[in-house]
Amino acid sequence: MQAETRRETTSVMVGSVPIGSAHPVRVQSMTNTVTAKVEDTLDQIKLLADAGSELVRITINDTNAAAAVPEIVKRLRNEGYTVPIIGDFHYNGHILLEKHPDMATAIDKYRINPGNVGKGDKKDDNYSQIINAAIKYDKPVRIGVNAGSIDQDLLDEHMDTNAKSSTPKSFQEVLVDTMVDSALISLKAAKDLGLSEDKIILSVKVSELQEMVQAYRQLAPLCNVPLHLGLTEAGSSVKGLVSSAAALGIVLQDGIGDTIRISLTPEPNVPRSREVDACIDLLQSMGLRSFRPSITSCPGCGRTDSDYFIHLAEDVDKHIKAKIKAWAVKYPGVESLKVAVMGCVVNGPGESKYADIGISLPGIRETPTAPVYIDGALSQTLKGENITQEFIGILDDYIQRRFAGVSGQKIGVEQG
Repeated sequence: MQAETRRETTSVMVGSVPIGSAHPVRVQSMTNTVTAKVEDTLDQIKLLADAGSELVRITINDTNAAAAVPEIVKRLRNEGYTVPIIGDFHYNGHILLEKHPDMATAIDKYRINPGNVGKGDKKDDNYSQIINAAIKYDKPVRIGVNAGSIDQDLLDEHMDTNAKSSTPKSFQEVLVDTMVDSALISLKAAKDLGLSEDKIILSVKVSELQEMVQAYRQLAPLCNVPLHLGLTEAGSSVKGLVSSAAALGIVLQDGIGDTIRISLTPEPNVPRSREVDACIDLLQSMGLRSFRPSITSCPGCGRTDSDYFIHLAEDVDKHIKAKIKAWAVKYPGVESLKVAVMGCVVNGPGESKYADIGISLPGIRETPTAPVYIDGALSQTLKGENITQEFIGILDDYIQRRFAGVSGQKIGVEQG
């Protein structure tokens, strides 16, 4: 079963990366360094880009951050990194863009929140200044509505109207309606100021799964610009990963969404790139993109009296991650490869046959041999102490034989 037909959108160029329904769903992430600390920010951008982030957002919250941006971008480009850099503006973006033209020119997209560009009469003026800067410097803009910083005047207006209704909605429903209206009002205002649709991306991010899903389902048919998906403030560790994957998975299955970010609360000794890995695994598990060979591995049960298969699966995964950049260049199409590492006879042979290449390790009281299946057929049987090294060697040989000389675009880069 495939996702619903992708919602059609305009295409928006962010740096060298096209966004929209004619292109793969893009992976996005954001640094959490102090932007003015150039070395720290550079290192984290490179970490995220190396992990597979196709766009990276950085905070531009004050003069020091704005002044650091041109140097950051210059050094990135000098080191061969082409990943587009997005400037995240809140409250004072109109001031910073005016006072720092080098920064306004250096970044590839502006992200603004219509809920905190200003209050009263200042709101429209400040918003206009940012949109006019985008027009002046020929930059796309993401208009990002967040439930936690919603336009309070607009929310109050919706609440007043709802209170007078004979069938009032819940607060959560009114909040979603307000977010969608805020996005559409801001979209129209940007277009009225002269920013073309092919320069605009929208988002309506909430921290609650059901509200997030409803917001995007309501917004999607009301505009044709690309949408950025995210469950904001999702949390950390398992909770953040599960909540984000569930929320994004539902919306993506509807055919909605053109860029995604999984926002995780940082954890000690866990790299920032974990959220990039999560996005990649989500898109790949849904069959929307292929980034690297996927591994089907056994969860273990009472039949597996050895943890050998666990270490084998881990070693194969590390080998693939270490080799994928070189493989992707040398062996176009390798990203779609399916590998199985199984722990016993119950599902082992079947899953191994279903994969392109697989190995089935013995369980309790099973014959201590490990059959290897290639393209659905038994290829050979491994025994002894060097099964891991032998299987990795067989995998490398298989990839070389199958993908050497294959022409065409790489899967996962433009074929999705």
